[in-house]
Amino acid sequence: MTPDPAWPVVVLALIQFGDAVLCRRPVAFVARCLTDVGFPRRWWPVLTPLKTAAALGLLAGFVMPWLGLLVCVCLIAYFVVVITMHLRARDLGRNLFLNASGMLVACVAVTVVSFGP
Repeated sequence: MTPDPAWPVVVLALIQFGDAVLCRRPVAFVARCLTDVGFPRRWWPVLTPLKTAAALGLLAGFVMPWLGLLVCVCLIAYFVVVITMHLRARDLGRNLFLNASGMLVACVAVTVVSFGP
């Protein structure tokens, strides 16, 4: 059974793709965020393919629903790790409360609404 409704999955995929583009050569606010949480610079290049794969996996969920669900669950785990990194770094500003927490809520919502029972 394909994701229903479909539009939340498409929106989440577009957000992931946009984030991948922003991480390609990290724009200033992304680079500052990565630095603030202590994410090692040598790992920065991994973010673009990872986020691109997430976007493509979400879209592939229309053909293989299990894959779309798996990607949603992986994104939830990813944002739990991101929030943990912000908390450990005591980066308690906008990046934590708006960006990371907002994306966690969005990923949970897409999982429940589009792939739930």
